[in-house]
Amino acid sequence: MATMPVEPQMAAADDDLADNVDAATRDMELQDPDAGASRFDRVINRTAEAFGVFLLALLTGLVFLNAFTRYAFSHSFIWGDELIISMIPWLAMAGLFLAVRRRNVIRIDFFVDQLPPRPRRFLRLAGELLAVAVFAYLAYVSIEYVRLFGGDQLTYLRWPTGIFSISFVIGPVLAALAYLITFWREAREGSARSSQPELAP
Repeated sequence: MATMPVEPQMAAADDDLADNVDAATRDMELQDPDAGASRFDRVINRTAEAFGVFLLALLTGLVFLNAFTRYAFSHSFIWGDELIISMIPWLAMAGLFLAVRRRNVIRIDFFVDQLPPRPRRFLRLAGELLAVAVFAYLAYVSIEYVRLFGGDQLTYLRWPTGIFSISFVIGPVLAALAYLITFWREAREGSARSSQPELAP
């Protein structure tokens, strides 16, 4: 009875693994990011998402318009480049807020997950509070930056730069509030679990 050589078998196994990874990645990307969230949370997340999509579409449109007119008519909207650069902080802050809200911020849980339940919960809550403190401090420092330079004007549009740099304050404030809400919810859920009577085996 003929058997398949080892190398084709390994190649077939690699193809199956790649197909499984692709399918899992596609399912994860297409699933509802707010599944299980309350109506209030969904409204907040979708509003921030719509704001980010609007900014991204506007940036893409400006880039395309500038490139098209530059090569088709040898004309460039120099203010378009200025506006694109100025709006990027708002787009970044919208993404930051959504990442915090949807728990998509990159973190390493491997070592924490090896701990018993109580130390693990304590470290996670401490991490939430640390994130609140860091973003609150970032917002505080950014207030001074906006106060000093927010009155400067853009070179071509002559708009105050504070319209865009205020995102350095609003973004961290919203991120700190999102982490604070997460801390409060996790602390409340932990207290509720600890107050439940243990069932006798």
